[in-house]
Amino acid sequence: MYPRTTHIETHFTGSAAVRDVVIGMSDGLTVPFALAAGLSGAVDRSLLVLVAGIAEMAAGSIAMGLGGYMAAKSEADTYRSELERECREVHDVPRVEAAEVKEIFAGYGLKGEPLDRAVEAISSNVDGWVRFMMREELGLEEPDPKRAFRSAVTIGLSYVAGGLVPLAPYTLGLPVSSALLVSVAVTLIALLVFGAIKGYFTGVPPLKGALQTALVGGLAAGAAYALARLVTSLS
Repeated sequence: MYPRTTHIETHFTGSAAVRDVVIGMSDGLTVPFALAAGLSGAVDRSLLVLVAGIAEMAAGSIAMGLGGYMAAKSEADTYRSELERECREVHDVPRVEAAEVKEIFAGYGLKGEPLDRAVEAISSNVDGWVRFMMREELGLEEPDPKRAFRSAVTIGLSYVAGGLVPLAPYTLGLPVSSALLVSVAVTLIALLVFGAIKGYFTGVPPLKGALQTALVGGLAAGAAYALARLVTSLS
């Protein structure tokens, strides 16, 4: 006899929302940061960097949001199309579909009478049968009907939130070179924190996630700055 204990399972259920935040925030921190760094190597006024950065941030958030909307909409369309196909197959070729159910349960180790009873139980309810096939045969879960709009808003706002970090120092009236240094410092800190949090939710060691995210953002900004300085020196 094993001692009776209370077992409470806790599972993370916000993976879709976290994915959207990660997508938006990652690009929001990196792209405006790279743009601001690049412009800082070519212009001598913080206002120009700020205006260009805000314009890019607005365009980027809209583009990213629309991309998230279309991706979620495509996922919903795919599910609906496959659902209609499964409904037709259950109606037109029930024996074939029942054989597939039997094969699925056999893969879990069921045999003999328990296997036959399981197949009979599933095939006795058409709606449940179709959804079982969608999940077990095709690996598709029914998407949230509000997912597309929510995804677009989440990604867009996350992009803006990320973009505000590297652009904020250019609002302080500092010389471009000073604003760039402050931007680099605060953005690298933000990238480290964001990378660690992202790593926590995605199963990557936080330190590794932090360093990877900061490295990508730093390389992008450094390349943009170096290229801008090179073009400026040749003009």
